[in-house]
Amino acid sequence: MAGHAPRIGITPLPAAKVAIISSSWHLDICNDLIAGAQRALKEAQVGTVEVQFVPGSFEIPLAAQFAFDNGFDAVVAVGLVLKGETPHFDYVCQGVTQGVIDVSLKYGKPIGYGVLMCNDLDQAIARSGIAGSKEDKGYDSAIAALELLRLKNA
Repeated sequence: MAGHAPRIGITPLPAAKVAIISSSWHLDICNDLIAGAQRALKEAQVGTVEVQFVPGSFEIPLAAQFAFDNGFDAVVAVGLVLKGETPHFDYVCQGVTQGVIDVSLKYGKPIGYGVLMCNDLDQAIARSGIAGSKEDKGYDSAIAALELLRLKNA
């Protein structure tokens, strides 16, 4: 339910290496999502955080695979796909979602999923974490990745 994220405690993970992978489309929104993810990773005292940009959301799964190949422990995926007048939206949303799932399961490593899929820009802004927004999906997706990393290392 929107606006009712669970409260999850943050476990310090100073040895963790986390990549934030962002789409280059809609950088104003993506930069807010990145800032939220960075805030969560800082609260968890994550030792290494690297921001990487890819052309669009569709490229995020392969970039996540590259990050895991390069020794990252977790990925936070952020981006924005806005609905348009063609089925392109549906294919991109399906592709990036299934791709992220496939990579996460293949590597047994967490990917926090903060790719917004919205009907319009107002919906994206409301979830971007900027001052006055009702949600912060960048922060939430980083917390999800961190919690799974904690479980993996437990």
